[in-house]
Amino acid sequence: MLATNQIVYPDSDGQPMSDNTKQFRWITVIKSNLDWLFQDEELVFVAGDLLWYPVEGNPKYRVAPDAMVVFGRPKGDRGSYKQWEEDNIAPQVVFEILSPGNTEGEMERKLQIYARCEVEEYYVYYPDRYILKGYQRGDDLFLDRIEVMNGWTSPRLGISFDLSGEELQITHPDGRIFETFDTVATERDLILADKQQLEAENRQLEIEKQKLEAEKNKRDTKLRELGIDPDLL
Repeated sequence: MLATNQIVYPDSDGQPMSDNTKQFRWITVIKSNLDWLFQDEELVFVAGDLLWYPVEGNPKYRVAPDAMVVFGRPKGDRGSYKQWEEDNIAPQVVFEILSPGNTEGEMERKLQIYARCEVEEYYVYYPDRYILKGYQRGDDLFLDRIEVMNGWTSPRLGISFDLSGEELQITHPDGRIFETFDTVATERDLILADKQQLEAENRQLEIEKQKLEAEKNKRDTKLRELGIDPDLL
C-alpha cells in the first residue's frame, strides 16, 4: 500500500501514440531504425512514446517524445524515464511526428520544455504537409532553429535528412535509407529465397558428386576384375 506522501509517476498519460496510420508509420520507422543504428552500443537508450519526467517531485511536469535517444544510459525496459534515476541525464535527441490534431500551442510548450531540459537536438516532422523543422542547442542554451534541413546531418546521430523527393528520406551514417518493416520483411524474404536456392543447388551438386563417385567405383571394380589396377591409369 502506498504511503500517503508517496508521489506517483504514472507510466501512461492516457494519450494515444498516434492519430493516424501515417503518423504511426513514421514514429515506428524512426524508432526502429534508431534501434538498429545503436544496437551494438550498450550505453545508448532509445525509446518511443515513453513518458519522461525531468524533475523529481513534480509528476505533472512530463512529456512523451515520439522518439528519443539518450547517450550514457543502458538499454533495458522502463515504465517511464525518471531523469533523476538515470544519473540525471536528459535525452540528447528527441523527435516529434505531427498529426492534424497537434496544436501550435502544444508544440510551443514542448519546444520550451525541451529547451529547459537541455535537449541538444529536436526534430519535428509533419508528414501531411511535408514540413521538417530542426532545432539545435546553441551557445545561449536555447534550441535555435536550423535554417536549412535539406541535407542536414545530425551531429549526435550521424543520420541525414533529404527533402529533395516527394517524401522525407532519412539515411544512416553509412548511406542506407531508413527502412520500413515491410521493406525489411521483403529483403528478409529475398535473402531467405536466395539461401534456399543455394541450398538446393548445393544438394544437387552433392547428388551429382555421389553419382560420379558411384560410376568411378563401378568402373574401378570392372578394371580390377580384368586384372587392371585403376590407380595406374
